[in-house]
Amino acid sequence: MSLLDAPSFKNVSRPLNSTALPSEAYALSIASLSSCYAVSASAPNNAIYLYDRANLRNITTLRGHEVSITHMRAVPAFVGSAGPILISCGKDGTVKAWDERTASVGLQMHALTSGRTPGLLSCDVSVNGMMVAAGTELQGDDASILYWDPRQPAAPLRTHSYTHSDDITALHFCRPSSGAPAAGNVLLSASSDGLVCTSNADEEDEDEAGLHVGNWGCSIAQAGWISGRMDLPGIWAASDMETFSVWSNELDLVQNVDIRQPSVHRQDLTWVTDYLIGCHNNMTIPSDADNDLSVFVGSNEGDIALISRSTLSDPSWPWTLSQIWSRGHAGVVRSLLWDEQNNVLITGGEDSKINAWSGPTLGAQSASNELGSKRDNDDQVMDVDEEMPIRKRRRA
Repeated sequence: MSLLDAPSFKNVSRPLNSTALPSEAYALSIASLSSCYAVSASAPNNAIYLYDRANLRNITTLRGHEVSITHMRAVPAFVGSAGPILISCGKDGTVKAWDERTASVGLQMHALTSGRTPGLLSCDVSVNGMMVAAGTELQGDDASILYWDPRQPAAPLRTHSYTHSDDITALHFCRPSSGAPAAGNVLLSASSDGLVCTSNADEEDEDEAGLHVGNWGCSIAQAGWISGRMDLPGIWAASDMETFSVWSNELDLVQNVDIRQPSVHRQDLTWVTDYLIGCHNNMTIPSDADNDLSVFVGSNEGDIALISRSTLSDPSWPWTLSQIWSRGHAGVVRSLLWDEQNNVLITGGEDSKINAWSGPTLGAQSASNELGSKRDNDDQVMDVDEEMPIRKRRRA
């Protein structure tokens, strides 16, 4: 496995703006709304902070959840809303849709099932905004995917309890890329049970709802769609042990790598990955491209790097190091948002800091294509250091 630094590679060592969460809370997740950025905080806050885009000034604070906020995201459509809204879920067993204008909950859905209120770990909203899905933590022998019609939020519309047998850590509705055919309400789910699944969210009968299942055999912490094209590798997943996998849309395993392995060791440049922060689907990549995924990784010292592959169909293709953002955090970076429209990168860490950086060089994927085409001749290819020490990611 190889890691090449792109011709446009640069190291950014100073944020544009910086602020901090109160009470030394971790910045768990970041989302972009029409007029601000939202950051969810860990205990003891369990609150959501809204920050001005221009200077990261705190505009207002949302009360968040009674117990830990486990997931937060901005969704482009939601019933009764004309624009992007913020949704969150927590271990208090609720999914909340927020009204940023009034700094209050616009709609709340409860996970009460069979007289119990399970904690929720993941959530998403369908493309048309008419369905909400949430994944529960394991409670007894059950871990369920709950579905709501947000027009009737008092109780779940239905419950699917056999798809997974452990904490459901990721849920994502398929959002086809521009020009791709609609796939219906196809839901991707991943779990600590090692399974990656796709389901028809419109199907009431759970036995009929399942589409495809892939068994990775390790606890899955993150997952997502790569592309809306159904003929290409379409799903990525990351484990608790920092392994990274790519799957076909039928959930055949395409590649499985340790994300810590691609590294550079040179006199003028060193990069060693300790953990995966998250992945970003690029808006500027052509719809016929094989891969629209940018992979953001971090070091235990608080540095961040963007790595990518111009194709994910070929496991032997080299990784490209596009950019490094350094000296902005002290410790693990927990969350990241690439605001492509304004080309700003927002990062949040266990040090409570929120940083705004100049964004990645647009067109980095094209550079990756160029590097890949001459990978056999490039004298800057760095082989993986097999003796590289493995450093564990700290978790809350």
